[in-house]
Amino acid sequence: MSASTDSSSETDALVARSDTDGIATLSLNRPDSLNALSPQLFVELRAHIDALKSAGDDTGVVIIRGNGRSFSAGNDLNAIQQGEKAPYAHFQAETLELIEALPQVVIMSVRGHCYTGALELALAGDLLICADDVRFCDTHGKWAMVPTWGMNTRLPERVGTLAARAMMFSGQVVDGPEAVRIGLANRSVDAGLLDEATQEWASQIATNSWHTLREEKRIMRQLGEMGRDEGIGWDRNNSPGVGADMAERIAAGFGKK
Repeated sequence: MSASTDSSSETDALVARSDTDGIATLSLNRPDSLNALSPQLFVELRAHIDALKSAGDDTGVVIIRGNGRSFSAGNDLNAIQQGEKAPYAHFQAETLELIEALPQVVIMSVRGHCYTGALELALAGDLLICADDVRFCDTHGKWAMVPTWGMNTRLPERVGTLAARAMMFSGQVVDGPEAVRIGLANRSVDAGLLDEATQEWASQIATNSWHTLREEKRIMRQLGEMGRDEGIGWDRNNSPGVGADMAERIAAGFGKK
């Protein structure tokens, strides 16, 4: 696993990356605009995701968070109004699909605002930890927009159809404890403890076999596309087997007092 490094030395990077002990942290870095999701921010985010996809030996867990007081206030409406565009149609949606398909476990660490497009981004992670006073909200209806980045599928998958309809149709704000209750988030902690709790959780996950983490993630994704009986049979007959580090881990475990 890698030692601590910082691959984003430029202070004007819209997405900053730092690496510590096999954990890569991507920080949305437009705090003055509440990390609004401009097309250029997505270009930088995509570059980091592409790099992580091929960093299997160096990175076991990815954290995506926002610098400043918010994860993200959502899509950059000023950029939309000014005609700023992504490199091609569906670029943002494809970026979220690539995040979802990363071999590493992806933890979304969310504080402050997480509105609309930012909520779509957060849903692309495997796990979600948030601050108690976070504000999850879907405002597509307020702006006469319709989700195209996957929310219509991912939010009902995450929280169930009724809860997803309530959030999307009404634009209601959901805080941390409520997000945990409905299944939007795994954990909710005091805002002042969020970064520490996120890092501890990521470290706990990263100590497990990366072979196991990746195969479990890959297989769960594949089984989700099958019927129940078909999936159980496929899982039984197509196991990738043990990782190269199994014997070492067992020996180390038995050696503990």
